[in-house]
Amino acid sequence: MRMLRNLIAGALLLLAYSVCNSYARSEKDRDALQKTSEAIRAAFARGDVPAIMAYHHPDVIKALSFQKYLTGHDAVEADLRRTLQQFNLEFEENRVETLLIQDNTAVEQTVFAIKSTPKSGGEPYLFKGRTQVVYVRYEKSPTAWASIREIIQPATD
Repeated sequence: MRMLRNLIAGALLLLAYSVCNSYARSEKDRDALQKTSEAIRAAFARGDVPAIMAYHHPDVIKALSFQKYLTGHDAVEADLRRTLQQFNLEFEENRVETLLIQDNTAVEQTVFAIKSTPKSGGEPYLFKGRTQVVYVRYEKSPTAWASIREIIQPATD
């Protein structure tokens, strides 16, 4: 009986350690993903393409609209350069609705609003929508997380 109690106590200690360790890792991952998002948004505001791309996996795929589907790091970077040559972009809203972290993958769903100001002059435009971004652990990213898939749903209001 005493041996059974010791086994149960040991199992409970291992379970408690596992739960605490998972929680600590999850919080560390949440912080790193938040830093990833903040760094990307700040780089957009500066028009800093290399900084933005540092947080993108080489196999990234982005569906920016129904008609605009980009495959690979080079395609995303080229499109980003063209866009930032024409517009200054600044995130006015970035509200995370859900974040799921599972092992080496994270899925974030966010409501956003981006103020787009033409560099040639003209009135700014506010682009709103929802995005789902899939991140993977990637050691070459400054935060060890990189975007590998993104799909954008423009607001319809």
